[in-house]
Amino acid sequence: MLKQNLITNNPLRVFKTDTKGNEILQRMGLVVSRPGVGKTAILVQIALYNMLQGKQVVHVSIGQSIDKTKAWYDDILKDVTSGAKAEEVESVKYEIIRNRMIITFNNSNFSRPKLEERLNDLIKQDIFRPSCLVIDGLDIAAADHQLLDDMRALQKEMGINIWFSAVSHRDEAGKGDNLPAVFKDKADIFDTLLMLQPADAGEGKIFLKTVKDDTGCVEPGKAMCLDPTTMLVWG
Repeated sequence: MLKQNLITNNPLRVFKTDTKGNEILQRMGLVVSRPGVGKTAILVQIALYNMLQGKQVVHVSIGQSIDKTKAWYDDILKDVTSGAKAEEVESVKYEIIRNRMIITFNNSNFSRPKLEERLNDLIKQDIFRPSCLVIDGLDIAAADHQLLDDMRALQKEMGINIWFSAVSHRDEAGKGDNLPAVFKDKADIFDTLLMLQPADAGEGKIFLKTVKDDTGCVEPGKAMCLDPTTMLVWG
């Protein structure tokens, strides 16, 4: 019951199917925010949504340890299962552990060949076969087009969803719903672009806005809310 409720009530389910009900099995997405606003929390919630549906997810953490990445999952899972029966929570935890693989890279040594080598090691030994990757910590603004083109090619060849995070800064902020200028020359690489924007002072929430979605799931301009305390999307 808990597992099904977490799937059914997850606001991020809107990115699962297009308006005709077709499941989107291939996508390259980007979540942009200022530091500390919630981009990693969004990636983790996307990953959890997939894991709870029995899909295997590789979380690629660049510049962070496995323990720190696991802590993100533990904290968010604690919040979304608050008040649930202990045995149901343990069942959900087992499902997540079974469908999650965390791999880490240093900031300087991430590339498609290195990532692909590690993924192939898992796949060819029948250890893990992901249908989704979340990649946190890659400096998208500084990344050259070739790296992102390589990742796009990998996404298509594997037939999977890949979600990235990207950091923007106050002096790079776009106006209104616009993407910060530093990312605009790379926007065409991604199918879906999401941007986290804090609401006006005193409102106590953060907006998760869809800037672009070529998959047909969400109309650009639509927004959900993120609780700034728990970092959970709540619709």
